[in-house]
Amino acid sequence: MPSLNQTSEITHRALFRNTRLGVATSQEGLPEMERNALEDLKAHLMQTNDEFRRLAAQHSEYASKLDALLSRPHLTDDEQLEETRLKKMKLRLKDQMEAIMSQYRSQQVA
Repeated sequence: MPSLNQTSEITHRALFRNTRLGVATSQEGLPEMERNALEDLKAHLMQTNDEFRRLAAQHSEYASKLDALLSRPHLTDDEQLEETRLKKMKLRLKDQMEAIMSQYRSQQVA
């Protein structure tokens, strides 16, 4: 029988996978018009902003590595450290992408 810590880790990874699959996303609470506008802005920036496109590609690469890691039934200590590292790097990239989107929006208003 798995220990409480192992059970918590397995549950955490399952929840994370559900989030990545779109079951619970940060956009879920937004009205449909706002979600569409956000997706339109991301698509526009992917076409017109080299830095945004580079950040998005790197974010996607980290997400793929994380998905592969989390598909394993058990993680070693090193793999758990790598999981944490990848999550932090993904979050940093997401923050940078959101800063670009915010800057773009403020330029459009001005």
